[in-house]
Amino acid sequence: MSAILLLIGILSSIGALEFTAAQSVGVCYGVKGGNLPSRQEVVELYKSNGIGRMRTYYPDEEALQALKGSDIELILDVAKETLQSLTDSNAASDWVNKYVTPYSQDVKFKYIAVGNEIHPGDNEAQYILPAMQSIQNAISSANLQSQIKVSTAIDSSLITNSYPPNNGAFSDQASSYIQPIINFLKNNGAPLLANVYPYFAYADPRNGIHLDYALFNQQGNNDVGYQNLFDAMLDSIYAALEKVDASNVQVVVSESGWPSAGGDGATTENAATYYANLISHANSESGTPKRPGGPIETYLFAMFDENQKPGAETERNFGLFSPDKSPKYQLSFN
Repeated sequence: MSAILLLIGILSSIGALEFTAAQSVGVCYGVKGGNLPSRQEVVELYKSNGIGRMRTYYPDEEALQALKGSDIELILDVAKETLQSLTDSNAASDWVNKYVTPYSQDVKFKYIAVGNEIHPGDNEAQYILPAMQSIQNAISSANLQSQIKVSTAIDSSLITNSYPPNNGAFSDQASSYIQPIINFLKNNGAPLLANVYPYFAYADPRNGIHLDYALFNQQGNNDVGYQNLFDAMLDSIYAALEKVDASNVQVVVSESGWPSAGGDGATTENAATYYANLISHANSESGTPKRPGGPIETYLFAMFDENQKPGAETERNFGLFSPDKSPKYQLSFN
């Protein structure tokens, strides 16, 4: 009997390890598109494809209801237009009590992202840290601080001297904005969320980046030890964190993707290659040169093409699925 129990325990442990490994990759769920499936259908699509993590860009109560009991881990963003109000502790408590606490037993909240790609010169920049603090206090008051970490999502424009990656640093303009935020992350054991897009670096002709390097297809390492642009960009963020005494702060890649149309190199073939190689890399135990030996928590952008998004044509062509739920690429997420 004890031998059987031991065997069951071992098999359970193996299953847990497999589940954890499969959870390295999530997918961002944006809704700026016409004729998108219902929230419940979307959650079922995540589950049927083995996608164990989701990011949403505002507190969508219909999506939260659909996520109940799904075991899908969630990054929940604060909507940009509510950032200022959430600097008030009472408003932050109300927000948590409305969108988090009632669902916390059945929805696996992982991070709350207070601001997405807010730049130091933006009007909203002044609200990010106070809102993070207010949300953190509300999360702690609800006794959820061990389950849910509060962070913000940056983009690569805050990093200067990103090549070689070891030279990466927060720009002079960004330093006064980001340093107190990083101190907050350190004090609360929270990661920094970062949107990492090799596509945009590749598409800028001033950078002279080879397509194979951007798509993980380069044979061997370059002269500074990198096989791919994704690792180089991610490690430049780690280098910047090291320079502000935050080497223990983890970076979670909160967005990364490749468009299938609308710009240089934006083809279905290149997008399929990028997503497949990124999933394989993130789920492997290789890590990056600066952070070797472990999976890279990464959220692919995005679940669907969003034909109502403003901006460049590429913005409307990042989807892994079409609105009718048919896959654009043949991908395995774990």
